[in-house]
Amino acid sequence: MKLGLFLNTQWPEGHDLAARLPEMREQVRLARASGFASLWFPDHYLTGPLQMPQPVPLAAWLAHDAEGMVIGPNIRILPLLNPVLAAEEAATMDLLTGGNYVLGVGLGYREEEFAAFGIPLAERAPRMVEQLALMRRLWTEDRVTHQGRFYTVDAALGCRPVTPGEPPVYVAGKVDVAIRRAARIGDAWLIVPSDTLATLRPQMATYRRALAEYGRTAREFPLTRECHVGASHAAALAECRAALRYKYAAYASWGLDGKSKGDDDIALFGMPFEEFAKDRFIIGDKVSVAEEVARYREALGMDHLILRVQWPGLPQEQVLASIRRLGEIFA
Repeated sequence: MKLGLFLNTQWPEGHDLAARLPEMREQVRLARASGFASLWFPDHYLTGPLQMPQPVPLAAWLAHDAEGMVIGPNIRILPLLNPVLAAEEAATMDLLTGGNYVLGVGLGYREEEFAAFGIPLAERAPRMVEQLALMRRLWTEDRVTHQGRFYTVDAALGCRPVTPGEPPVYVAGKVDVAIRRAARIGDAWLIVPSDTLATLRPQMATYRRALAEYGRTAREFPLTRECHVGASHAAALAECRAALRYKYAAYASWGLDGKSKGDDDIALFGMPFEEFAKDRFIIGDKVSVAEEVARYREALGMDHLILRVQWPGLPQEQVLASIRRLGEIFA
């Protein structure tokens, strides 16, 4: 099974972003040396006061440190982008990584982002379907003439992918209609890290049925999880609790759960931390983490585990220790 590092690129107000860059580079270099096969970046706009640099320039900057690793966004909020821009951007990243680029895309959900870009939330899904069909033509055809519902193009790309055909496109989805869409138009389904194993079991069955229905084959079966490996189970839980609470309180404040506002005195998504983390996060020592991963693998049949091992507030030394332990578990 392949391991991937989902890089944390978010820091609270007051942090020096320039000082975080060498830390990210150190994490990527250690992950590569520890046998990680892929590197992934989140994508959001207008996150203030939470600080967050944009994923594509950051990925390009770290590409040399991640040489040989697959690199991609998890996920690029595609409906916010012009498909010509997105196609040229992905082709350039495919060039820079020597064909090791995967374009992970999703619909997005934050009203603030869509309002700022002037894109109605209700148009997210049809826009993304049209975008991907157009982008694949731009990557593979000498010249494209397209007159669609949202986009009009009569041109050829200035930069073509080095990957034969086109870069792989992985599509995120959180509900059944989106999961079926991922099977129909994507090369793999990207699972959000916040859903429980109980939710994912029937969703994986839905995805596999949809693949069969559409006569398609997934490139792989990735799973994204929050993960921390400590010297002991108790130490791991104590080390990452505050940072994970901060991260998911931010998600709640952005409307991901549709209920809470993410205040510190509100239980995460209406639950105490331990209850929320169960069957959702992978936290423990090396033995318990290996057992938990085996349980996910048996239940879902995943073959690529993408792990985020840092959240705002978790010190660099604990992040590096977690990466080392993961490399030892899966050596």
